[in-house]
Amino acid sequence: MAPLLVVNLLVITGPGTASILMSFTDWDGLNSPSFVGLANYAELFRADAVLNALWHNVIWTLFFLVVPMAMGLLGAFVLSRLRRGQIVFRVLYFIPYVLATVISAAIWRQIMDPDGGIGDALAGIGIPFLADVNFLGNPSLALGSVAFVNTWQWWGFLLVIFLAAMQAVEPSLYEAAKLDGAGPVREFWSITLPSIRPTFVFLALMTIIWSFLVFDYIYVLTQGGPAGSTDVLSTVLYREAFENRRQGYASAIAMLLSVISAVTVIGYLVLRRRLKWDV
Repeated sequence: MAPLLVVNLLVITGPGTASILMSFTDWDGLNSPSFVGLANYAELFRADAVLNALWHNVIWTLFFLVVPMAMGLLGAFVLSRLRRGQIVFRVLYFIPYVLATVISAAIWRQIMDPDGGIGDALAGIGIPFLADVNFLGNPSLALGSVAFVNTWQWWGFLLVIFLAAMQAVEPSLYEAAKLDGAGPVREFWSITLPSIRPTFVFLALMTIIWSFLVFDYIYVLTQGGPAGSTDVLSTVLYREAFENRRQGYASAIAMLLSVISAVTVIGYLVLRRRLKWDV
């Protein structure tokens, strides 16, 4: 275990400690940093860009806790009842998850392009309702459009994990339910969902953490625009660190993300113990 511990200390603990110290400084990444105390954190909670990005993170988290999770649960439950072709559907739904984010985002950017994208293609066959719709350039549509693209990639992963958990449920429970006259909906609520509760709660926890750390699709598709309508904390952090060269301020944003993740994990552990989710 010693080599693994050394790697952990070098790769995680070292940079993490450096980020904490850096968050109390004003540093451009080149010159010597100057200590500014809590000034970065004071600015952090006054900055409209950060508060706007934090709100978008909250919206993003709520969306992904509901829509992809529901799609994954429903898809897994339907697939679990198939007797033939299940492996084919599992592979097809999982393919988007293994594609590189940059490739997927580039494809969807072309599809959503108002000039030559899906709107023009549908208009060409007499369905003009999406013509000239700028999915990624309209502030009212941009965040939802990026969330749609990310859902296309993410829900297949949830489906496969949920399906694996469902296949471990004791078959005799379903047999007993059928003898009592339970239908598919009743089986799902009374047997399937309680049986996969540990998996469901763990994926919900990871969804919350990943939602606050989301970066790739947003940056590739919109870079936080238009007019900050798709900004999240990670895009603001990136912009402050590498475009504005404010490493200290960016580190303070990183600390905020770390605190959110830590609070989420601690809350999960407390609830798991109190509600006995592992039982």
